[in-house]
Amino acid sequence: MSRGDHSQGGKRSGKSKKKSFEPSRAPIKKTVKQPKKTSNSDEIRLNKFVANSGVCSRREADLYIQTGSVWVNGKPVTEMGYKVKLTDEVKFDGRLITPEQKEYILLNKPKGFVTTTSPEKTKTVMHLVANASKARLKPVGRLERNTTGLLLFTNDVDLEKKLTHHKSEVRKIFHVELNRNLKFEDLEKISKGVKLEIGFIQVDEISYIDGASKSEIGVQLQSSKNNVIHKLFEHFNYDVIKLDRVIFGGLTKKDLPRSHWRKLTEQEVINLKML
Repeated sequence: MSRGDHSQGGKRSGKSKKKSFEPSRAPIKKTVKQPKKTSNSDEIRLNKFVANSGVCSRREADLYIQTGSVWVNGKPVTEMGYKVKLTDEVKFDGRLITPEQKEYILLNKPKGFVTTTSPEKTKTVMHLVANASKARLKPVGRLERNTTGLLLFTNDVDLEKKLTHHKSEVRKIFHVELNRNLKFEDLEKISKGVKLEIGFIQVDEISYIDGASKSEIGVQLQSSKNNVIHKLFEHFNYDVIKLDRVIFGGLTKKDLPRSHWRKLTEQEVINLKML
């Protein structure tokens, strides 16, 4: 018998046998897990921040970022993919922008609340509108602690600056209650304008309120300076007992009880922007 013969089942088959693996003995592929990139939910890409503010598209924002037109916290940023927090100060061509949807809230402010956004104060107007919006609202101008009446809040930086500019023609009407009756000659002097330390104050109109006490008067003015009404009457030796802003830029207190707030209508927002 030759060596090529296989007496004990030694015939070779023309087909090669395929290796089979039991499930438990299958080869294991080793995979290297890539570390997950941690992301801060409070951060968004700068180009998205700019685009969401409404000044341009995201693609255009990339171009503006590359050319140094976008500044973050006082420094130009040209890095693509740069991320910012919503609390960062972002400027586009020198103008402060925000990616939030514009909100407009009107409050009928009560006594005893300070007009400030400082968290250090325990009793501020921000507490009264805390549930009005998730946006970062700011009061437009200010009312003193014991001054009541209309106070507007918004995150619309352009409108806020427009309404508080010293040349702004925003109509404001106050109801003023004095400690004594206003003399006719003093009323005449106030109506003509008074020069105070803070500057020359010109009221648009001053008159007694119909049906009210003679010590209660109405004052309409456009000045954006703080504490004007108090200083105006103190100049003539009157004490202001109550001061209530009843009209602001065409907005009124109708159906808005003290300490309550409401959102402006679309038409009211349009009217404010046209002032």
